[in-house]
Amino acid sequence: MVHGKRNPFIAQEGILPIILVVAVGVALVRFSDPWFALVPAALVVLLFLLFRDPTREVPSVALGVISPADGTVVAVEITEKCVVQGEAHLIRIRVSSLGTYTGRSPVEGKVMDLQSAAEGIGPDCPANALWVQTDEGENVVLQFVGYRFGLAPRSFIRYGERIGQGHRCAYLRLAQYADVYMPITCKVLVKPGQRVVAGEDLIATLTRA
Repeated sequence: MVHGKRNPFIAQEGILPIILVVAVGVALVRFSDPWFALVPAALVVLLFLLFRDPTREVPSVALGVISPADGTVVAVEITEKCVVQGEAHLIRIRVSSLGTYTGRSPVEGKVMDLQSAAEGIGPDCPANALWVQTDEGENVVLQFVGYRFGLAPRSFIRYGERIGQGHRCAYLRLAQYADVYMPITCKVLVKPGQRVVAGEDLIATLTRA
């Protein structure tokens, strides 16, 4: 079974805060000066923008690597950090503050446990990175970095599960960057300065062995 958490237009983490702010606004209208309700009304709009999780049309491209977040490509380079195949391509995306709240899996495959890997893992690769191994044996690692207010992204995909290309995999929680590590043999399709859309835009293609 391929997993990918289904959400309404608003991510589930945002439903309770929005309800609470709406309740405060209603209370102000009923028991105080209605003008005071303008503050929670504005806050509700901001929360909708923050927690928005729109449906995306994932392109059906075999061996395609999909952007995991809305934002702008800020780096395309070769690295040996946080990889499972020696040298790898790294694409860093600056996550848009008003982009989708939910991150997407770059590829389809099986979610692997970085801590269980015997070799090939870079020394700086944390256990909370998402490692997906495709059916062709290619390895792609997704890591969100630069947490704001100490809020780390929360994954809702477990080790051993399968996840679809472009499917929801984690709540970003205001992470600043999304790093995608791919085999050195892949073809990179983006360049610094290019804007990308989560779940829709291709950033690379893997080379079939």
